[in-house]
Amino acid sequence: MRPTPRLDLLYGTALLQRVTSARVLMVGAGGIGCELLKNLVMSGFRRIEVVDLDTIDLSNLNRQFLFQKRHIKLSKANVARESALQFNPAVDIRSHHANIKDQQFDVNWFRGFDLVTNALDNLDARRHVNRMCLAANVPLIESGTAGYLGQATVIQPGRTECFDCQPKPTPTTFPICTIRSTPTAPIHCIVWAKNYLYAQLFDQPDDDEANAVISNDTSADNASEIAALREEAQALGRIRSAVGQSDYAKQVFQKAFHDDIVRLASMEEMWQSRSPPVPLHYDALSDPTRTASTPTTATSSDMAVNEQRIWSIGECFEVFIASTTRLGERLQALQQTEPDAVVPFDKDDSDALDFVTAASNLRAHLFNIELKSRFDVKCKWHACMHVCSGIILIIIG
Repeated sequence: MRPTPRLDLLYGTALLQRVTSARVLMVGAGGIGCELLKNLVMSGFRRIEVVDLDTIDLSNLNRQFLFQKRHIKLSKANVARESALQFNPAVDIRSHHANIKDQQFDVNWFRGFDLVTNALDNLDARRHVNRMCLAANVPLIESGTAGYLGQATVIQPGRTECFDCQPKPTPTTFPICTIRSTPTAPIHCIVWAKNYLYAQLFDQPDDDEANAVISNDTSADNASEIAALREEAQALGRIRSAVGQSDYAKQVFQKAFHDDIVRLASMEEMWQSRSPPVPLHYDALSDPTRTASTPTTATSSDMAVNEQRIWSIGECFEVFIASTTRLGERLQALQQTEPDAVVPFDKDDSDALDFVTAASNLRAHLFNIELKSRFDVKCKWHACMHVCSGIILIIIG
């Protein structure tokens, strides 16, 4: 047990009594929650309850410091409790591996707390907690991240604005035809690489996620694009069945960056006001004399250390082939024991991020669009959801 700080000198006797006797609810035990729980324990709070429905994944370990490799697949709430107790075993921490929207967590339950803290990355859950705190007349400290900025807002029923008083930005959407046929910006290529190409090859296409980036335009033009996209997806599905074959990555490259592009370029009416895309050739890019002076994998020291350097087209090709091969091998290995297994996209999965970065840049090159670094791709898709301990603000008293 660490030495007990002289919190009475910091707070004074009256405030210290309020802190030690307060019942605090913390919703969420992820990146923000780990830091927040540690700070609550070290700040003198003695009665804390933690709710989180998630389990620990390997990708969490780089920023959720209460978890270790041996904790993978275990409850975040339960492990966070065990780890936080090492800072002060005298604290009463109760954990719930559950959804905060479950019926057991009703308004009367919320009324049993003096303070609620949100550490969530789910907008719907944040709104739910906000409503419950308003109904229970309990103060809420709402925290979150957006890009490199951290926010902490005190919400007191009847005295301040609530979480829903200010409208939240709606998810950006893009027409199907733009994503599939006429991209004009890097984000269009990133969406295509992640939501379409990666999902068709290694993951299970997610209709809910697709709706977040593809518009609900029901025009005839967009309907025809959707039909064409489904045909392409079926073709990729046939290629996916070839996973494990020695030329699997070549088949994917040929389909995505040559055959489909040749067909698009042949539609002359689409290119009256801009240059048509020029297909890439596998044999030309794989020529060893052309790539001899450049790194051949995404794990080379330069590319791994400097994520902000924009790769050349040759490097993008090499990274695409290497990451496609590795992801295919992983998928094949998983499916040996579970036929329906997938490799879900995770921004902290090096192979997945390599694939999306390389694929989006290859597509951007075809349409004369600016290329982006691995770091840029990660930030653009996930709005840089890195959680840094230094941006977590705790408001006491």
